[in-house]
Amino acid sequence: MAGINLATAKKLIAAAEEEASNIGVQMVITVLDEGGNLVASHRMDDAWLASVDIAENKAWTSVALKMPTSDLAEATVPKAELYGLNTTNQGRIVVFGGGFPLEKDGKVAGAIGVSGSSVENDVKVAEAGVKVFEAEDL
Repeated sequence: MAGINLATAKKLIAAAEEEASNIGVQMVITVLDEGGNLVASHRMDDAWLASVDIAENKAWTSVALKMPTSDLAEATVPKAELYGLNTTNQGRIVVFGGGFPLEKDGKVAGAIGVSGSSVENDVKVAEAGVKVFEAEDL
């Protein structure tokens, strides 16, 4: 399995940006490799500055835990089994939607993280990138 390279990251970012434009939001879209290293990050015009860090951390969480960040939402509320998880790993763990692992052949090859709007929109935009990754022959 090949790792995620810049060419692949650009395709995912383009698809995600198109979806963001379709729904009328400015986003930051970040793609990491399987080791949690930055491959590419794209900040649309007028996207929130805070979203640069959030998008990368969503992607990092998805690589580190091999799951979508939205899967953590219910397990991390007060009195749930993983309450406080977001305070670990120097605060890099994000426990709301917008981060997805990128999987090929049953292995996590990297992740995409999106931030800049509601959680629902962040998820929708990230999913556009995931769909392109799943369709690619890597």
